[in-house]
Amino acid sequence: MVKLTIDNQQIEVKEGTKIIDAAVLAGVRIPRLCFLRDLNEIGACRVCVVEVEGKEKLLTSCNNVVKEGMVIRTNSPKVRNARRTNVELILSQHDFKCATCVRSGNCSLQEISNDLNVLNVNFDIDFEQRSWNPDFPLQKDFSKCIKCMRCIQVCDKIQSLNIWDIVNSGYRTTVDVSWNRNIEQADCSLCGQCITHCPVGALMVRNDIDKVYKALEDPEL
Repeated sequence: MVKLTIDNQQIEVKEGTKIIDAAVLAGVRIPRLCFLRDLNEIGACRVCVVEVEGKEKLLTSCNNVVKEGMVIRTNSPKVRNARRTNVELILSQHDFKCATCVRSGNCSLQEISNDLNVLNVNFDIDFEQRSWNPDFPLQKDFSKCIKCMRCIQVCDKIQSLNIWDIVNSGYRTTVDVSWNRNIEQADCSLCGQCITHCPVGALMVRNDIDKVYKALEDPEL
């Protein structure tokens, strides 16, 4: 067992416990975007950072384990400022028209932005816009993708279909259909796992509501 302090609370947890899990045992929920337990613990979003006494740099809590005597602060000014900056950077590459988004009111990025009181984005807004077949049942909006890689991991490790992958590099990095294919060429089973695990509105089902209304209003049907 390992003894440590989280936000002035002394707790004891099993050796090898991740900081993010130890915080839960202390009654503290650390915000996260890319984290998926046992699937995606890569610290890509940098939203789950915490301050550890004696460490100059902040640590990501999703992939760092506790150590004996650790003193952790999950909501210090340094942590809040870093989280706010990281969220603003994510928003700068995200089309945040929340009112018209399918995930409005049920969006992890929206929730975290509100919790951090992010009212302005102090970076240039530059999100990707790319076409997608509007007739395909699975829809992807590149302008909303935050590159968290949840869809990649759940498709690879749970469904074993490898539909998604990281493409390009640098500021052009994004998530697209793997092996330089389009979605029609891929072996997508339309299981919906990537949609379910996307924390924003980058992946969604095709909207057929208008077709349904027209069918309901057709006296011949």
